[in-house]
Amino acid sequence: MAIANSYNFDDIIVTSNDYDDILSDAGSLDTSSLGSEYGSDAEREWQESIQQLELLLTMVLIPYLGKYFGRKCAYWGWAKWMEWRYPVEVTITSKAEFRATGMIGAAASL
Repeated sequence: MAIANSYNFDDIIVTSNDYDDILSDAGSLDTSSLGSEYGSDAEREWQESIQQLELLLTMVLIPYLGKYFGRKCAYWGWAKWMEWRYPVEVTITSKAEFRATGMIGAAASL
């Protein structure tokens, strides 16, 4: 099988005027459109990153911290109520153990 339209690269002759035309056309390219395209991609990725951080904050950190500090406030309020209502003194013997228990309890149901 023979190819009907074959090209012979030896027949192509390029003159210096053609090179000048190519270089002048390359210098007149609009690079502002290229920069704005990259800028919009970077801006889009930045917005996606901000959205992911916002989701992490609203779905994980805020509920966990609210639960932890809510329990801490409830324990403090219950101790104050018990001291006021009944002649009982509530003391926390180990603050580190109290904090660790509160963190584990808050994370248990997440």
